[in-house]
Amino acid sequence: MTAQEPKQDGKQYVLNLTLAGFAGQVGFLTLIIIIGALIGGLWLDQTLRTKPLFTILILLASVPVTIFVMYRVAMGFVTRIKPGAQARPEPAQEKADHP
Repeated sequence: MTAQEPKQDGKQYVLNLTLAGFAGQVGFLTLIIIIGALIGGLWLDQTLRTKPLFTILILLASVPVTIFVMYRVAMGFVTRIKPGAQARPEPAQEKADHP
């Protein structure tokens, strides 16, 4: 066993935890959006006496919302995973800011 193997295992461990966090967060948010759409649709159908109409429409409308939320969460995790993804000022900008 070399000295680099534990370092690589540590990086892989952090990556695995990050991916598990991503999967958990996406799954939880998807569940919340679908349950919210279901409850809202059932409430509207009960209030307006239009039994399956609003439940089906709101559930179908929640699909693009869920996809958008998954995209935003994924982009947030990608910026955390990528090394050097944070914006750093260019050297030319630093010189221009300081006289």
